Amino acid sequence: MTATAPPAHDKAGPTDERLLRTSPLKKLLGRPELGSVVGAAAVFVFFSVVADSFLRTSSLSTVLYAASTIGIMAVPVALLMIGGEFDLSAGVLVTSSALISSMFSYQMTANVWVGALVSLLVTLAIGAFNGIMLVRTKLPSFIITLGTFLMLTGMNLGFTKLISGTVSTKTIADMEGFASAKKLFATFTVAGVDIKTTILWWIALVAVATWILLRTRFGNWIFAAGGGDGAARAVGVPVARTKIVLYMGVAFCAWISGQHLLFSFDVVQSGEGVGNELIYIIAAVIGGCLITGGYGSAIGSAVGAFIFGMTSKGIVYAEWNPDWFKFFLGAMLLLATLLNAWVRKRAEATR
Repeated sequence: MTATAPPAHDKAGPTDERLLRTSPLKKLLGRPELGSVVGAAAVFVFFSVVADSFLRTSSLSTVLYAASTIGIMAVPVALLMIGGEFDLSAGVLVTSSALISSMFSYQMTANVWVGALVSLLVTLAIGAFNGIMLVRTKLPSFIITLGTFLMLTGMNLGFTKLISGTVSTKTIADMEGFASAKKLFATFTVAGVDIKTTILWWIALVAVATWILLRTRFGNWIFAAGGGDGAARAVGVPVARTKIVLYMGVAFCAWISGQHLLFSFDVVQSGEGVGNELIYIIAAVIGGCLITGGYGSAIGSAVGAFIFGMTSKGIVYAEWNPDWFKFFLGAMLLLATLLNAWVRKRAEATR
């Protein structure tokens, strides 16, 4: 009779599931925005020390407003960069949106809400054009959107001078619907306090974008597309559709920013917006987005925009020469990029 040997026991013993869990420290080190948060804290402390008026409530509200005007666009630009692409037309597209709303409303003597709706449709069409050109031609997004940037810059100036006779639009402050549109896109008053709506738009967009990235299938598609088109398509990711939607997202936020520009000042200069596209990209990069795509966060872009706001206004409150602002912005970009790279390496080393 043959005896059956008892089953051998695993010398290693049962696996402790707690060892498989990621520690809070590792999760923290793995967050793309960690480096920018550290940088933001340093900038805040610095200007709190060198500028006596920096910590006043009025000063901080001005900083938040400056940050929000950049942050609204930095959010979709960050998502686009995570998806592996750029949009160099984002800055002038904001101005195009404002010009379309203003000139359509004025020339057609229409309610300004009609002009805003027409502007939304045209702006979304421009965003879709960028995306479709990208996926159909396979050209780099740098080339596609640089071409769009140049075309929009020329059209903004050319159409404005053709229709208005000057380089700026006519005032629409006395037109029907202006007051209600101003409350939604520019300023409203609560208990005698003026509230800048861009701050609310900014917070809402950051929240929605963060939810999309971390909780939806589309967010997974964005990260996958940024990691590599071929690999993403191999696992069933609709890369073309994803990138077109991302460009339309940039266009939608450009429309919001454009309406804010219009209803804050009631006239628009056709040459505005040139160069702002670089500031949006800088905010996203400072916030932890990689130039190569596949990595970043909406929260990081918000922190990057906040750093921009603190720096631009902190220099004024410190009574320094504002001509040095671009120098400080460039230095922060380099330092933030190096810090983000170091944090990412540390996070990968602890996995």
